[in-house]
Amino acid sequence: MARKRSRKWIYVLAALLIVALLGGFGLTRMTGAKAEIDPSKLATVLRGDLARSVVATGRIEPISKVEIKSKANGIIKELKVNIGDLVDTGQVLAELDKDNLAARLREARAALMNAESNLTAAEAEYRKNQIEADSPDVGFARRNVERVEKLYKNGLISQQDLDDAHRPLEQAENRQHIAHSQLSVSQARIAQAQAMVGQSKAAVERAEEEFNNATIRSPIKAVVLSRDIEIGSPVSSILNMGAAATLVMVLGDISQVYVKGKVDEADIGLVRLNQPARIKVETFKDKIFEGHVTQISPMGAEKDNVVSFEVRVSINNPGGELRANMTANAEIILEERKNTLIIPESAIAYDAQRNPSVEVPAPSTPTGRERRQIKAGVSNGTKTEVLDGLTENQQVILQ
Repeated sequence: MARKRSRKWIYVLAALLIVALLGGFGLTRMTGAKAEIDPSKLATVLRGDLARSVVATGRIEPISKVEIKSKANGIIKELKVNIGDLVDTGQVLAELDKDNLAARLREARAALMNAESNLTAAEAEYRKNQIEADSPDVGFARRNVERVEKLYKNGLISQQDLDDAHRPLEQAENRQHIAHSQLSVSQARIAQAQAMVGQSKAAVERAEEEFNNATIRSPIKAVVLSRDIEIGSPVSSILNMGAAATLVMVLGDISQVYVKGKVDEADIGLVRLNQPARIKVETFKDKIFEGHVTQISPMGAEKDNVVSFEVRVSINNPGGELRANMTANAEIILEERKNTLIIPESAIAYDAQRNPSVEVPAPSTPTGRERRQIKAGVSNGTKTEVLDGLTENQQVILQ
């Protein structure tokens, strides 16, 4: 019986010991949980550069872009350039078939020569009539009549002689009258011939212009962005068809390009002309291009109940790395801080008065952490500048 009691006490003592051990272990685990902080929830206060910015997303476009259209109708005979070629001002881009244009030019020049010949003949006829109108025959015949009349009065000659002397005078005066009347006719013929020469010259100039227009030249120094026709394609003149004329190719000066993006109305009030911008494109993921704001639209556009404003950011592109229609993000720098203390925005908590604070590790406290008030500066939405309350390399707890 005593042996049974002894065993019973042994079992009780063993059970109590186990319970004590388990309770001590649990208490230790509970106490440790209060002190431990998940390392993934810790961030370090670092020193670096921080910028507050807005992003305008759009496409790269050349500042100078020209649509090339022909001033002459015809068929494309030669194409001198390909897409991506750099062309200079005045360089030949394409040639139209000039056979018909050359024939028209020859006809116009022949018509001009004929008109000039008619003018020369009219001027010669006018000079002839002018000489006849100023002819000395009338004066000579009049003096001869006066001399004969004196002789007749003195009875030295007969009436027949007097009549014979009057006849040359009458003939000379008749010729002079006719010449005077022809002068106005000759002047009219000269004016008519001059008008025909003017019309013929204008026709020659038009034919020469059409002939020259059949050679399509570059108006600017640029890169060929697109070529919209091939050899043998018909081309309609912009002079006849206006905006509906055939597009031959598109040129763009890509030494100066820009991003035309949209900025939300909540941020547009912060954007100013000449603000610096950093531009990134998918093609050069590790490279940043520098630019600045050159245009802000005064009127917003609404889409899906969201109002945005168009902003243009100009970029120097002397190497031609940026190409037209590349997708680009232009980060417009509103404020920038150099060599400042930075923490993640997710580490900051705000009270009802929008006062910022953070939690930092504090091993001596029951919870292993303590709250500390800070003074926050510029934020880019993911990182925030700390002006006071923390030191470099200190750790903060993410919320």
